[in-house]
Amino acid sequence: MSDRSKVMVMVGTRKGGFIFTSDPDRKKWSVSDVLFKGWTMMHMNCDPRDGRLHASVSHFVYGPTTHYSDDLGQSWTQAKVVPKLTRPSISGRPASTPEEAYTGKPIPTTQEEVIQVWNITPGRVSEPGVLYAGIQPASLFKSTDRGESWSLIESLYDHSQRGRWQPGGGGLCLHTIVLDPNNADRIYVAISAGGLYRTDDGGATWQPRNHGVRVDFMGDIQYPEFGQCVHKVDLHPSRPEVLYQQNHNGVYRSDNCGDDWIDIGEGRLPSRFGFPIAVHPHDPRTIYIALEESDEYRMSVDGQFSIWRSRDGGESWDRRTQGLPQNAHLVVLRDAMTSDTLDPAGIYAGTNTGQLFYSRDDGDTWELLADYLPPIVSVEAVVV
Repeated sequence: MSDRSKVMVMVGTRKGGFIFTSDPDRKKWSVSDVLFKGWTMMHMNCDPRDGRLHASVSHFVYGPTTHYSDDLGQSWTQAKVVPKLTRPSISGRPASTPEEAYTGKPIPTTQEEVIQVWNITPGRVSEPGVLYAGIQPASLFKSTDRGESWSLIESLYDHSQRGRWQPGGGGLCLHTIVLDPNNADRIYVAISAGGLYRTDDGGATWQPRNHGVRVDFMGDIQYPEFGQCVHKVDLHPSRPEVLYQQNHNGVYRSDNCGDDWIDIGEGRLPSRFGFPIAVHPHDPRTIYIALEESDEYRMSVDGQFSIWRSRDGGESWDRRTQGLPQNAHLVVLRDAMTSDTLDPAGIYAGTNTGQLFYSRDDGDTWELLADYLPPIVSVEAVVV
């Protein structure tokens, strides 16, 4: 590693973005000025292929937009074509008659509008210039020009099940995009509350992949084909067939690319409810979660803010509390936990009350990196 390398932690909040930087020791940090001051920054990410930063922001007057930076956040350019829904979805919008829905005749309904850009995910090394964006209302966009313009992936927007997806607490959002690093045609998207969907043909078709994932809010239907409230999904590139999921109703692992899921929290963890899940950058069997007492009581379990870690793929868990505040009821949102790629790894968790915690030793011990930030909605880390 070069002596000039540095760690960047990109933090999105309800009132703008912040970039924290440090050398690889990660003991002393500097922080940027507020980026997009007063705007909600849902997500800021760095494309490792070219170093370009991407940000999704929204304003109660000006609406949602995406921007990019080629100087590590010192200046930003708005996309020439921002994510925009240009027509109603055939399957997801109500029509007066079946004929109107399937013959291309106008559907008498109000045009859907993009409410929020939840996530911007760089494409694979094999697809230069490609990025993906997850949107609310649930839809997927793609850019082929490094984020300078976006177009809707219509196959998912027109999915036959879309009209039966229900909004979660944060709205009907496509919040997570996971690319299979070894299969250029395979993409996973997580929708709240629609479930996990997978394409194996480059986005031409999409299939629900939720077998074994429990639902407690559909009455007698506990294991539906779709409709699960996925909170976050992650995988390790060395074992892309293994996925981990924090769901509204538990923590799960799939060993076969999402075809089947097994519960790795029941009887092992004190709660089923939480939002983030993150995989260690070097060990595909080490994962991190931040639990809450329940979906009703969204507070720290036992009033003790903790990060849970498993080193065996979820077969067992240990509760990490050293350096974290106790008698504290803190919440980590779905995109607010991540890791860097150093060894030992840095693990980062931001709270919706403005604290940013981090560990420099794979999660053994924790420190406060920043306090009194606006509510944190996303955290990403990169070594440049």
